[in-house]
Amino acid sequence: MSDILNIGIRSKQAQQILASAGGAAVENALNAAAAALERNANYILEENAKDIREASDSGMSDAMIDRLTLTQSRISSMADGLRKVAADENPVGKVIWGETRPNGLKIEKVTVPIGVIAVIFEARPNVTSDAAAICLKAGNSVILRGGKEAINSNKAVAETMRCAIGSAGLPEDCIILIENTSRQSAAELMRLNGYVDLLIPRGGAGLIRSVVENATVPVIETGVGNCHIYVDRDAQIKMAADITVNAKTSRVSVCNACESLLIHRDIAQKALPEIGERLKEKGVEIRGDENVCKILPYAVPASDEDWGTEYLDYIISVKTVADIDEAIAHIARYGTGHSEAIITDSYAAAEKFKQRVDAAAVYVNASTRFTDGGEFGFGAEIGISTQKLHARGPLGVEHMVSSKYVISGSGQIR
Repeated sequence: MSDILNIGIRSKQAQQILASAGGAAVENALNAAAAALERNANYILEENAKDIREASDSGMSDAMIDRLTLTQSRISSMADGLRKVAADENPVGKVIWGETRPNGLKIEKVTVPIGVIAVIFEARPNVTSDAAAICLKAGNSVILRGGKEAINSNKAVAETMRCAIGSAGLPEDCIILIENTSRQSAAELMRLNGYVDLLIPRGGAGLIRSVVENATVPVIETGVGNCHIYVDRDAQIKMAADITVNAKTSRVSVCNACESLLIHRDIAQKALPEIGERLKEKGVEIRGDENVCKILPYAVPASDEDWGTEYLDYIISVKTVADIDEAIAHIARYGTGHSEAIITDSYAAAEKFKQRVDAAAVYVNASTRFTDGGEFGFGAEIGISTQKLHARGPLGVEHMVSSKYVISGSGQIR
């Protein structure tokens, strides 16, 4: 028996116990895990420091190291996230539809756990706690497979949480971290039919593509964010600059950061110098089309590849467009269905953009950085779904359930 198959069996067995444990038991376990993260913060930071040293020695970019880095504040935020999930309403056992048929049959549609959820992710140790909490709250066990860059951090977080939920009365195997970070382990997990009920990849384009192309278990596609801001002819230039700088530079290594700026050619001569200078002050490299390079002498020519690139770095592609229709067409070709924004004072332009742009989140006069479960008021999320089934946008606790029909009768036959 392979190690991955054994993990699948253990996770399935743990989930069967978890499903009958009840909401109060899960809430207690998550609160215990939150306290344990804070209590073991120094140990977790020591293990994280090992990952950071190895990442730095290997030449990992500063932006990616930022994704990997834990601090006392970030661990406190992880613990707070667990407590918020614990306090959420129990999503399991809700009657979401009901009807009594003419023959007397009472039919109810009730929410139930999905089962075993696997999460494959890259260099984000906080995903270990976030994903585990969200899955457990909805009655699911979770199999976590992180990247090698964060293995020490992930082991420390997972070990801390497993001990805590075990002490609180739940099976430790409700949370299992795959410590083998080889491609083979990921490939086996993607094909663990009969044990994994849902697989959620969270990471860059390469990871998402690999999972979508190779998995035989059900998948929710998340994460890749080639997010655009379109500055319309009727935009307020200061607003456009403020939003663009925030969306690009507040944290460059996240999926809701702006990667591409489109600007109406009628406003480009006025708007680009202000936006460009402020991006330059933040250390952002601008890769522009011919018109952009004429207006901004410090811009470098963009290649065709730039229009579709999620940089996760201090780089942005910038293109001038003839009108809103060209902007929408560009987004349709190069966007990833994550988050797209328009800056405009035109009601007609805003309405057209909202109706025609196909993405999980469409913004008018606001930063794409708000695409987040917490910012939407949903609480913690496991990622941003960029597909249309079974959920779209921030994936929170309420999305980690399925449903079944419960039929009650009094001897009816057909």
